[in-house]
Amino acid sequence: MNINIDTSQELGNVESILTDETKRKKVVSNSFIHRLQRKHFILFQILPFLLTLVFLPLIPYLPFGKFEIFLFVLFWLITGFGVSSGYHRLFTHRSYKTHDAVQVILAICGAMAGQGGVISWSALHRRHHELSDKLGDPHSPNLQGSSWLGRLRGLVHSHVTWMYKHEYPSVVHYVPDLIKNKTLLKVDRYYYLWAALGFVLPTLLGGLYHWSLAGALAGFIWGGVLRILWGGHTIWSINSFLHCFGMKRFQTEEYSHNFALIALFTFGESWHNNHHAFPASASFGLEWYRLDPGYWFIQLLEVFHLAWDVKVPTTEKIQSRELNA
Repeated sequence: MNINIDTSQELGNVESILTDETKRKKVVSNSFIHRLQRKHFILFQILPFLLTLVFLPLIPYLPFGKFEIFLFVLFWLITGFGVSSGYHRLFTHRSYKTHDAVQVILAICGAMAGQGGVISWSALHRRHHELSDKLGDPHSPNLQGSSWLGRLRGLVHSHVTWMYKHEYPSVVHYVPDLIKNKTLLKVDRYYYLWAALGFVLPTLLGGLYHWSLAGALAGFIWGGVLRILWGGHTIWSINSFLHCFGMKRFQTEEYSHNFALIALFTFGESWHNNHHAFPASASFGLEWYRLDPGYWFIQLLEVFHLAWDVKVPTTEKIQSRELNA
């Protein structure tokens, strides 16, 4: 899954520096964009890790109980469904349709995960599918050589370091449908506000519940810092490990794999080989018994008539693509 993760600031800022010639290119690479990428990398990848190291010794002295676990799980679910059911399946792959209000909510929830704005995220992921495990793939682990050192470098690159600096996919080329959505553009331009909200809300809730600064700090740690660290690494594992290890159900042009054991923790994203075989499918598990919370959420929206035109391949089409067919 791409998962990410882009680092641009406002879409308007990035697009304002593109000339007519560069807009015709598929990717853009310049110092302005790389500064934004480094800024985002430090804020949402490095800083949460450093804050975790700082706060770990304080945890025994802060409130900890069912409420802190609740905050961690609540904001992990909010942001996880925002990324999986929103950023990935709705905006990137258009696997279902929904109302404008639901789109706004999903875009905000996805932004709270700190993985970049919805426009850039979607553009990056579409480029990933276009060039998966080939030259130009933003986060392939398979382009650093076949030696053990090359494989290790590839895993580190695809899991984390690619976010520090990479070519920026032209949103004009990759997501023309999304940049026509004025409401989505407005939401995207406030990305840093929504990302900050992912820290502010659990901090406020923790403070109000315990009515203390210590409670607020506990909420910030569990619902903000640890949640974003956990959520990020589980999703990034799709980019890295699942393009190297796991099971292949379908023959695809890249090295995607399935890994059932982490399906729940990744909102169903670990059915990655299934997804590359049928990228337009809202269901990544493809069968009911393959755990896919991201699809369950879409089905729930469908029950309440908040989602429609949900795309899932037929049983015959699935069987015709299987390796043992």
